[in-house]
Amino acid sequence: MQVSSAVVDRLAESGIEAVFGIPGKQTLPLNEAIDGRDDVRFVMARHETAVTHQAWGYAETSGKTAATVVVPGPGDMNAMNGLKNARNDCTPLVHLAVETEPEIRGGEGIHETPPETYDTVVKENVLVERPEGTVAALAEAIAIAETPPKGPVRVGIPKNFLKRDVALAAAPEYPREGPTGVPDESVSAAVELLAGASDPVVIAGGGVRASGASEELEAVATRLDAPVVTTYKGKGVLPEDHPLSAGALSGSAPPALLELLAEADAALAVGTNFDAVATRAWSVDVPDDLVHVTLDPDDLGTGYGPAVSVLADADEALSAIDGALGDRGVEAPSSADATPGAERARAVRRDFDERVDELRVDGAPLTSVAALETVREALSRDTVVAADAGGFRVWGLNAFAAYGPRSYVNPGSWATMGTGLPSGIGAQVANPDADVAVLTGDGGLMMCVHELHTAVAEELPITVVAFRNEDYAIISEEAERSYALSESAYGWADAPIDFVALAESLGMRAVRAADASAVAEAVAEAVAADEPVLVEVPTDPREPQASEWLTE
Repeated sequence: MQVSSAVVDRLAESGIEAVFGIPGKQTLPLNEAIDGRDDVRFVMARHETAVTHQAWGYAETSGKTAATVVVPGPGDMNAMNGLKNARNDCTPLVHLAVETEPEIRGGEGIHETPPETYDTVVKENVLVERPEGTVAALAEAIAIAETPPKGPVRVGIPKNFLKRDVALAAAPEYPREGPTGVPDESVSAAVELLAGASDPVVIAGGGVRASGASEELEAVATRLDAPVVTTYKGKGVLPEDHPLSAGALSGSAPPALLELLAEADAALAVGTNFDAVATRAWSVDVPDDLVHVTLDPDDLGTGYGPAVSVLADADEALSAIDGALGDRGVEAPSSADATPGAERARAVRRDFDERVDELRVDGAPLTSVAALETVREALSRDTVVAADAGGFRVWGLNAFAAYGPRSYVNPGSWATMGTGLPSGIGAQVANPDADVAVLTGDGGLMMCVHELHTAVAEELPITVVAFRNEDYAIISEEAERSYALSESAYGWADAPIDFVALAESLGMRAVRAADASAVAEAVAEAVAADEPVLVEVPTDPREPQASEWLTE
């Protein structure tokens, strides 16, 4: 059987239904094998950096693995950005990299880069050495990507293997189970610590979403009457209108949230690695009585020394802890609204509301807070939202509510700009019947603006909300405040970009909305339309930045 056809068959048999890529001469055998199939969709991007971000958005919002395919060298290295993003976020994807032929390797063939170049940006880097073993190597790679803690796996297949018709080795079954079970002694120690706390708190990360443990998280938090603080990647694992929701831990988290953590007498941290971004290089105080649940032993002791370490899946650990708390007689309150824990969470939310109240303007130019809250009100709770990195995203971690574990996707500690639109495309491919909205700044959009054309060509009815302040404002503010640089040093008001005209030139319907009522109407109409629509929202380039305004 021809290797290229067998590769695509293996993807389909493994439940991989979408391949994101850009065709090149080296990849055409794979494209030919995909063409005409109804069980595998090929989505053609406009730049390789977008390819892996599209697959990341697909997986983040669906829990399903996607594949990517690029040409060697430039294509592979452009895709590294998204591979590293997926690696940091423990997001599964299978990256098919068409490699230089073995007999030419080392001779500077076209697009050649050493395969080991990619070792540090993926969970595993697999190089196929013989064509007969291609399918088995791919099957193992898919299993590695899908084994918790999940992540991207690169599969390097020499281009001259793809067209060969050889006797391929059948792929054996590769297990996908990570660590299973929760040691009884760990559960007992965790419950002993948590049950005796009077003011506990829960810190929830992306591992809760990855393991589908939102219900278990809510059950434990309710039983403990503990406010829940999420990380960047945990945003939405508990609906943010839940009485125990206290917001997101980030560089812009207001003092009241930090005080909540510092004043707690015990903490249950689950599904998080306590990365330096969320914890401000581990300067955020957390209780000494810390129970840390994670799948990766290397996470334990990073930044904080836990009193109890639990190496387990979030779903299993939370279920075991909830059951043991019940056996110990710790009962959930009849209502989560009128409890001390709910009041502690409300105090954090009130503090945020008071700090931003004067920024809630209705007229132009809107602040990021006003624009984000207006967009949130115009979207349904079920809308899948893909947020780019940038200054508006820092505000959005606090001001834009997420209501479900897979309804909000944003980059974690990698924090790369230019992910919003590609990840929204991936989200729409993964969730064809859902409303999908992209939140992006004009700086981030210009890093992936070509993907507007992908959305049009693929007939994806996404809504792209572009906040336009004509400045890398988060950088300009720091440049002016801390360095001897002028106001709006990195703005481009003298060379404005008309995003409405730009989108229309790429075949996308577009509209500009300047004040709150116009934004609400435009977003609602865009979501209702059965086509891709861009809504440009001018925002104030001189507005305060979240990390300064909220932390004073």
